[in-house]
Amino acid sequence: MAAFQQALVLVFDWNMMLTILLSACFGIVVGALPGLTATMATALLVPVTFFMPPAQALAAIVTATAMAIFAGDIPAAMLRMPGTPASAAYTDESFAMAKKGRLDLNLGVNLVFSVLGGLVGVAVLIVSAPLLAEFAISFSSFEYFWLACLGLTCAVFIATEDPLKGFVALFIGLLIGCIGIDPAAGYPRFTFGTVVLLEGISFIPMMIGMFAVSELIRSSTTLDGRATIIAQKVGNLFKGVGAVWKKYQFNFWRGSVIGTVIGALPGAGADIAAWISYAVSKKFSKEPEKFGTGHIEGIVDSTSANNSALAGAWIPALVFGIPGDSITAIVIGVLHMKNMNPGPSMFIENAHIMYAVFIIFIIANLLMLPLGWAAIKASRHILSVPRNILVPLILLMCIVGSFAITNSVNAVVIMLVGGLLGWLMEENGFPVAPVILGLVLGEMLESNFMTSMIKADGSLIGFFSRPIAATLGVMTIVIWIWMLAVQMKPKVLSHKAK
Repeated sequence: MAAFQQALVLVFDWNMMLTILLSACFGIVVGALPGLTATMATALLVPVTFFMPPAQALAAIVTATAMAIFAGDIPAAMLRMPGTPASAAYTDESFAMAKKGRLDLNLGVNLVFSVLGGLVGVAVLIVSAPLLAEFAISFSSFEYFWLACLGLTCAVFIATEDPLKGFVALFIGLLIGCIGIDPAAGYPRFTFGTVVLLEGISFIPMMIGMFAVSELIRSSTTLDGRATIIAQKVGNLFKGVGAVWKKYQFNFWRGSVIGTVIGALPGAGADIAAWISYAVSKKFSKEPEKFGTGHIEGIVDSTSANNSALAGAWIPALVFGIPGDSITAIVIGVLHMKNMNPGPSMFIENAHIMYAVFIIFIIANLLMLPLGWAAIKASRHILSVPRNILVPLILLMCIVGSFAITNSVNAVVIMLVGGLLGWLMEENGFPVAPVILGLVLGEMLESNFMTSMIKADGSLIGFFSRPIAATLGVMTIVIWIWMLAVQMKPKVLSHKAK
């Protein structure tokens, strides 16, 4: 009780509250600009945290990242350009809703369900941190291999019309992910003797290119396409949100649970949580044919998932010192800088700071409602900018965001090539989302497969030697068999009919 009282004194100090407010504004700006990710917001805050006490430093990071994850939904809906990777899973869905004149409902749902999803994640963080962290830390390379397989399987569900094209797009992403140094043998692959390609293809510039630059190319080569969106104004954000909650509250709870669990798995993060939640939503929907046409159901699932995953990622970071994502990896570095070792001892030696982090998470998510509303209202001015001005400005932001990832012109080249590839694929009916998913999970799949094969001395039985790995493996194989059966059934029936 004394530790909780100390935490209240820490949080409700005017310096702390000012830090939370300024960090929230900073996070919204960074998250809303395509290419400037929540991870980048955290990285940019690190030098500032040198001059802050531990609790204040953590408050700045917690608040900025929570706001950035939500703010990424704004350009996704308005411009088809996800502000952060966590919004990429449902960017096409959001943009399709905006084209149908439902921008208000889309952004209102994003805002409200982001707040609620974040609060669910915080509740799980507070109540079940040790339990979930213990489950996550028990994962070995075998479990991570099957988890990556499950994540890649989502690409087929994400492909709206043609699963074959979804597979092709997925393998393109996996191929791009193979460029660089082989993680097992240390041998260069697909580099064509070029030193630049030895470091591989950076995910963020590729994502910016395939989503943002491809859309810029499309809008520059068509006369219509964007006019209706640019002219559209933001009205009453909360009108209709209650009806969405009434109809899809199960989707919210499911997305929030998936997000928290995925977030608690080291290395997964909010973006993977959003992809998986969106795929699950489509798989179990009563109206799967509406996905990809501007259907709110998948957005409810995934926007709840990515915000709850943010708090979930702190579970292994705080309890065991294992980063749940790139953001908490930076947080662990900040804690070490403050002479604090994340792990079970923190809950004994620095319990007041742990309580302060929990309280700050709650405040940050509640603060998201008014600040998010203001950010959405202010963003309507972007929509009134003529296209011949807006396109170059967005391209400039994309270039800056890509360059900032590696401080290299190579990232800008990757972004431009990715943009051209994305445009060519979509012009021919190939979805872009599976490419990004393959690029994200490819390295995780390969490295864990090679590690597992070494552990099992080349025996595939080793992949089923642990209870959790066996469960995940059987589940994955059953899904694959079911998918093949569904695809083969119409062909068998048509053959019999002949």
